[in-house]
Amino acid sequence: MTAIVRVEDLKKKYGELEAVKGLSFEVEQGEIFGMVGPNGAGKTTTIECLEGLRSPDSGQLSVFGLDPWRDRSRFVEKIGVQLQESTLPPRLRVSEALSLFAALYPDPAPGEELLERMGLSEKRNVAIAKLSGGQRQRLHIALALINRPELVFLDELTTGLDPQARRSMWDLVREIRQDGCTVFLTTHFMEEAERLCDRVAILDEGQLIALDSPQAMIRSLERKKCVVFELLNGNAKQQLAAIPEVTGVEINGERVSVEGFGERFISSVVASLENGGAEFRDLRTEQPSLEDVFLQLTGRKMRE
Repeated sequence: MTAIVRVEDLKKKYGELEAVKGLSFEVEQGEIFGMVGPNGAGKTTTIECLEGLRSPDSGQLSVFGLDPWRDRSRFVEKIGVQLQESTLPPRLRVSEALSLFAALYPDPAPGEELLERMGLSEKRNVAIAKLSGGQRQRLHIALALINRPELVFLDELTTGLDPQARRSMWDLVREIRQDGCTVFLTTHFMEEAERLCDRVAILDEGQLIALDSPQAMIRSLERKKCVVFELLNGNAKQQLAAIPEVTGVEINGERVSVEGFGERFISSVVASLENGGAEFRDLRTEQPSLEDVFLQLTGRKMRE
């Protein structure tokens, strides 16, 4: 794979506050790259430096071999940006917004094709103020793609959207990547990063504390497996605790939670229940997620 984004020892301060402290990473061509972190971790500062919206204090930035500041004219033709917060004139119509942005580039994508792709064809003559939250986000994606970018930045794409609209956005992100565009995504939703991203960078207090695929991060989490079910008759605690793979059994009314390890852990629990004549229902396994990794690395304390 070819690295199209290179960040080396990036630093940025605001007065006495060190927002980014020597950050280094690369983004490979054709991947969906995610960046997550608590509030104040340095995500927005980092992405704004990469977009050429903010000048770093020190370090090296390269996007397609270009410097976002020194090579500005060539740089902006290669990237698309969907900002975390952006505002368009409320009375501007959808088609007018696309025409306005298309006029800024020498070879824009056909506006009608983008509208169809984003499911906005029937909204072409509707004022932006009358669009739903999901429709407005799809419009902002269309505007970010109007210049046929090779790399698109999506900053907090699904914040404020309902679950249905959020999953619609996920499908659009996958389509963008399938078309050959690299995606740089920042999000507060760990499920979103886990579902979409090939690799995820976790930032905390301006530093990179983890960088890998979501699956590799989850596998590295030191956490036992867990089986949860409702027990309808008897008390199976002793027989479950006797299973070699079981490390703990917790019973709260009918709800039973069994922790353990090993490849045969789940099948051993089920076999023990069936052999003992226990009646149970709603058996499910609880697997660790990227959110568990995130909380283990950054802590559970609320931050401003």
